[in-house]
Amino acid sequence: MKFTSAILALTLLVFFTECKKKSFKIKLKKHSLKPKNLFTFGAQNALKNKFSVSTNSHGHNLPLTDFMNAQYFGEIQLGSPPQTFTVVFDTGSSNLWVPSTRCSSIACYLHRRFDADKSDTFKENGTEFSIQYGTGALEGVISNDKLTIGDLHISHQDFGESVSEPGITFAVGRFDGILGLGYDTVNVVPPFYNMVNQGLIKKPIFGVWLGNSDAEGGEITFGDTDEDHYSGSLSWAPVIRKGYWEVELQKVTYGGKDLGFTTKKAAIDTGSSLIAVSVAEAEVINQKIGGKKNWSGQYVVDCAVRESLPDLNLKFGDKEYTLTGLDYVVELGGQCVSGFMGMDIPAPAGPIWIVGDVFLRKYYTVYDLGKHRVGFATAK
Repeated sequence: MKFTSAILALTLLVFFTECKKKSFKIKLKKHSLKPKNLFTFGAQNALKNKFSVSTNSHGHNLPLTDFMNAQYFGEIQLGSPPQTFTVVFDTGSSNLWVPSTRCSSIACYLHRRFDADKSDTFKENGTEFSIQYGTGALEGVISNDKLTIGDLHISHQDFGESVSEPGITFAVGRFDGILGLGYDTVNVVPPFYNMVNQGLIKKPIFGVWLGNSDAEGGEITFGDTDEDHYSGSLSWAPVIRKGYWEVELQKVTYGGKDLGFTTKKAAIDTGSSLIAVSVAEAEVINQKIGGKKNWSGQYVVDCAVRESLPDLNLKFGDKEYTLTGLDYVVELGGQCVSGFMGMDIPAPAGPIWIVGDVFLRKYYTVYDLGKHRVGFATAK
């Protein structure tokens, strides 16, 4: 289940290290799409995958591709022989889905589609599903097959084959589907749970590093953390609700002053480009940083003031994390856009902040399923 007006993207591409198959890293590709339907870009070519082996991780590392700090994605394979798909690795949802050859939507024809007839290990389930997004409902059927992520081979993985994809968001995205890394709140077992249950990784954790340029890309590590990508020690915040990776938002300060916001929950969401907050709180922040709404509803900020803007701090787990003006005002093709967008999420999920890539580029994050906590450290 995903936040209903929030579609986006992070993701991964394959690489492996360590012969024991107990942890795995993925390099991320980053690609610019309109974050939560906000940004519009012309068609651009994604960079080639960059592979690297870390000496400071005992995990399975997979590289991600990064495009213009707006979308991170990578590759998985389904079936035997494997069929390759690019997916968004998304801590803000729990479903795995890819387009099906049975899909007739324009978005499906513009992307790779899963062909069940070409897989020797395919098992039909047939249960129908529907996922509500801001642009409409994505519909499909549940199927079962072998899932490969780098050198991790997950057997008997349930996943969704989409037969109808709404709106233009999925059509223009460079990713084919989404791989949810959230809690097991759906009727199928998510891939990360199967990694743990099938003994493929040594620890029930994964770490995410998002680079700050197309050349850097990103990386996800399954089964461990990667000390090459953070400095200092990890600080932890407990998960307060096992749906999203949701922690207590203890305080928000701007220029050292408490803003007194009433929202006290934050979902750490690798699938979102911006930081989504309530409409009222977004207006407060954007007034302070000089943001002005344009015709499309984006808050545009004068690029000349980025470096002089006061710090904004978020407090999780009794520790404050600082974003500077250079962090929370995003420069895109000569225009600067606020990293804070307004979106009211109703109860019971909301009110809640969705803390996306604007924050996650600054801080390495670790998602610990065993101890139900999220770790933060300064990224490097």
